Amino acid sequence: MPPERRRRVRQDRKTQARPDGRAGARWGRPPRKAAPSCQRKSLAWPRAAAAAISVASEEEKRLRLRNRLTLEEDKPAVERCLEELVFGDVEDDEDALLRRLRGPRVEVQEDSDDSEVEKEAKDNFLPRKKPVWLDEEDEDEEMVDMMNNRFRKDMMKNANENQLSKGELQKRLKEEFQHAMGGVPAWAEANKRKTPSDDESEEDEDDLLQRTGNFISTSTSLPKGILKMKNCQHANAERPTTARISSVQFHPRAQVVMVAGLDNAVSLFQVDGKTNPKIQSIYLEKFPIFKACFSANGEEVLATSTHSKVLYVYDMLAGKLIPVHQVRGLKEKIVRSFEVSPDGSFLLINGVAGYFHLLSMKTKELIGSMKINGRIAASTFSSDSKKVYASSGDGEVYVWDVNSRKCLNRFVDEGSLYGLSIATSRNGQYVACGSNCGVVNIYSQDSCLQETNPKPLKAIMNLVTGVTSLTFNPTTEILAIASESMKEAVRLVHLPSFTVFSNFPVVKKKNISLIHTMDFSPRSGYFALGNEKGKALMYRLHHYSDF
Repeated sequence: MPPERRRRVRQDRKTQARPDGRAGARWGRPPRKAAPSCQRKSLAWPRAAAAAISVASEEEKRLRLRNRLTLEEDKPAVERCLEELVFGDVEDDEDALLRRLRGPRVEVQEDSDDSEVEKEAKDNFLPRKKPVWLDEEDEDEEMVDMMNNRFRKDMMKNANENQLSKGELQKRLKEEFQHAMGGVPAWAEANKRKTPSDDESEEDEDDLLQRTGNFISTSTSLPKGILKMKNCQHANAERPTTARISSVQFHPRAQVVMVAGLDNAVSLFQVDGKTNPKIQSIYLEKFPIFKACFSANGEEVLATSTHSKVLYVYDMLAGKLIPVHQVRGLKEKIVRSFEVSPDGSFLLINGVAGYFHLLSMKTKELIGSMKINGRIAASTFSSDSKKVYASSGDGEVYVWDVNSRKCLNRFVDEGSLYGLSIATSRNGQYVACGSNCGVVNIYSQDSCLQETNPKPLKAIMNLVTGVTSLTFNPTTEILAIASESMKEAVRLVHLPSFTVFSNFPVVKKKNISLIHTMDFSPRSGYFALGNEKGKALMYRLHHYSDF
């Protein structure tokens, strides 16, 4: 057979042997094109990669199993048995060991409103396991010593409470906190549920954060601990003197302060905190002023001397100085200490031999006299002007009714040998008594009227010499106490926590000296003190926005 014919026959056989018809047509269908070589390679690669990964994984498992078996051969039989009892037989499945260590999951009923993050957190939540054993000593409560700590000592209710359990001490601390805060604050209420008003407040907060401005405001109640204050120019800087300041008082209706002293002068100053310009000075010849005071309406100034029975009345509207030489029915040789009732109706003069006299403020005539045992140390009106509190030289306190002039109650000031000062708060809540030993007892006014032996709410022991001056601020949040026997002996007490502000006075500066008189402005914006060097110190209290 010729060579060309043999080649033709071989090609026909190859064509017939391919059923897919890639090289030639068969069964009457057109031939298909062969796939490119690059496409054939891309289809084969994933299958090869998967097979390689599977082989590598099996090889890794085989190596790990061989290593574990090698380690197991080195372990003693007892140790292998113990591990089997604790962890189980997990030679073939390490995931089973992890599941056993994790413990069973707790099925939590899911709310439809929960977010995906919360659901995931619930799924991953692991329950707290019960302790394996309980130590009996843990159940025994540890006792806390109350005597060797001055802060804990104040929380003792009686002398037998030398030790308290931790639970009882925690309860006392909560009571002290609630007493200082005036109740349980909202953030400390554990069972408080969210109300629609809370949602509204959250919306207000969101609106607040979208705006700019000065949103810092002063809290309505004065916080304890540190009192924010600034040292201002002396009230009498425009009329300096070296004589002792015996009286300093703010005008009840105007932004004016009065300063009087042993230099025979009463001066009025405009209060601005910077220069405090002088308004007027009244000079009383040979009349060293023991005490000067505004009337309740602020239209008059009353002044007494250290060695005279004359009472001077200065009419501020008319500009007249009126001397009252003799009060009808009053036989006192020297008139020094006096008090003006808050309603402006009465004038109370402390006499000698236990007498104190009630006068009409309008006519300056005697209404009646009252007497106590011993010497009168100090006296004051109640906030409603219906009662008089008097402290005696024997350490007793008397309560008198103004209208009937009868003694309502009498009690001994706890721990006092003889009294030096007394003051009442303007809200009718407290009575403060200062004694010769430096202790200030703060009582409830109700207990002073109803109990024969009232117990003080708190005994302030921050002074060591006789307490000669006591003053409540108009909001009954501060009690100022001072002693004229020791320099820098002045403290400001926070109410109702009965704690002393730690930043006053500044001991390093030593510019206060001996204090003889104190007063707060009508809205507690300013605090003034008079010392023996002739300076009327004045401070701005930042918590209060008004004068």
